Amino acid sequence: MLQELMKYGGGLDSEPGFKTREVRWCIELTVDGRFLNVLPLGDGKRGAMQHRCPDMHAMNAGGKSHFLVETVQTVTLMFKANEEAKKIAGTEDKHRFFVEMLAKATDSAPVLSALVNALKNEACLKDIRGALADRKAKPADWLSFRVDGIDPREDKTVQAWWREWRKADMGGELPDAAPIPGNAVDGAMVCFLTGEATQPLLTQPKITGLSGVGGLSMGDVMVGFDKDAFGSFGLNQSANAAMSAEAAQKYVDGLNDLIRNHSRKLANALVVHWFKEQVIPQEDMLEWLNDFESQEPKEASAQGAARRLLDAIRSGARADLGNNHYYALTLSGASGRVMVRDWMEGPFEDLVSNVEAWFADLAIVARDGNGSAHDPKFMAVCWALVRDLKDLPAPTAATLWKTAIQRLPIPQPIMAQALARFRTDLVDKDQPPFNHARMGLIKAYFVRLNSGGNTTMTAYLNPDHPAPAYHCGRLLAILANLQRAALGDVGAGVVQRYYAAASQTPGLIIGRLVSNARNHLGKLEGGLAYWYESQIADVMGRLGDGAPRILDLNGQGLFALGYYQQLAALREGKKTNETVQGEKQ
Repeated sequence: MLQELMKYGGGLDSEPGFKTREVRWCIELTVDGRFLNVLPLGDGKRGAMQHRCPDMHAMNAGGKSHFLVETVQTVTLMFKANEEAKKIAGTEDKHRFFVEMLAKATDSAPVLSALVNALKNEACLKDIRGALADRKAKPADWLSFRVDGIDPREDKTVQAWWREWRKADMGGELPDAAPIPGNAVDGAMVCFLTGEATQPLLTQPKITGLSGVGGLSMGDVMVGFDKDAFGSFGLNQSANAAMSAEAAQKYVDGLNDLIRNHSRKLANALVVHWFKEQVIPQEDMLEWLNDFESQEPKEASAQGAARRLLDAIRSGARADLGNNHYYALTLSGASGRVMVRDWMEGPFEDLVSNVEAWFADLAIVARDGNGSAHDPKFMAVCWALVRDLKDLPAPTAATLWKTAIQRLPIPQPIMAQALARFRTDLVDKDQPPFNHARMGLIKAYFVRLNSGGNTTMTAYLNPDHPAPAYHCGRLLAILANLQRAALGDVGAGVVQRYYAAASQTPGLIIGRLVSNARNHLGKLEGGLAYWYESQIADVMGRLGDGAPRILDLNGQGLFALGYYQQLAALREGKKTNETVQGEKQ
């Protein structure tokens, strides 16, 4: 996993001592240090991601600032109202350090003298603060500079000076270099990622962007050992998994870039994904799971598009995709550490096949009986399990995600959760009558119940289904429709009053309901009464010796599907009194 992240980060111009930051503001100066303007960066919601921002080491020592790119507060001494005196004093120390660093660099990089002149001029600094306040900048926002339209951050001379200063400041050693006990040659160890001899880091750069899933706003550590129990062979902290500064920076930069640009929140977890070779957004199968938008006619679906792409790969028409691989990582944060909840990788062809199977298994008839329901987004499937999405546990979302990508059986507890929500919403008039994603998930559970697939479970009504539980559900749907046809809306009807009992102990309930149906049949005109009577007789004939006395959890799931699919078939048929009589004439 870390090696793949390192490979990804290797393509991001990654280097120790530099970091990609989200910069919100840019101060424009003339070559002699006169203030021109403050420019907002980014799209208004997020700042611009700027590479090669110098990253200062040993910041915990206090009084230090980053070089060249820093926060509004540190650069301009702009504070929020009622800021603590201690915080103001500490920031003033960082501001002095920031200006002193720029002054030291001016001999090698004269372009930076404009920044020094501007920041040492109290009137100019006040103008900059005023311009930032007018644009509602926040003290914690990051800002950079332009001098005569040129960003000194991109100046090769400035970058070279920073490398040399950083190396000298560290005494020629790595920051926080780990002491190596024993008889290691020249203090070197084998890098965990590259296999080459290296002086390992004691602490590694932090992963940012996990604050929404339990992480810290200042960042979390992926690899670190802060307890004696986690050490071995006398190795402390990150030396217990030795990595070179270059390798660690690459995997950290890679994961930070994925979190910023290729992540999706699933409940209380974050999923990132990428590919060995670049894939255009229209062919990103993992995005399809949650956000498929077809450019084709409206009858097109994610399943159909996946099938066509899979055929193209297998025929050789898309050999480029056939040789590709996917990688997916599920993350959260806990107490300053990155929690890896899951790691998946595999051939791109397998991914396409599994996503196509996911949509195929979820396919279900629409509640009105007119065709299939739309392919559900992944988050719609998650939402089908709970009343509010915030109530969905992170492990449940991660399990469903893995189930979809790797074509695994759906765990019974997830089906049980969907079934419980189905029963609750069935009697709650404030909820939609049926949730397509929920019914599709219950159906998919039975499709994947056996390794060879379940051919008896179809998207539409299956009158030949072998399970009596399925036909018990069908019978309840017919009896409910019969009651409405005979009595109209009676409030709490047969479904609201008897569904829970009928789905668990049909042998004790179904007979009583069928007997009572004779009273309803007597209130209908001949043609419609005959039609309902024949429907009831057909389903009763498929129950054999009678309805099962008790249904287990799987039986209750089949009961629900039988009820739903039969009701959809009845709605599609639109069997009203007039239409049935017309058919009989």
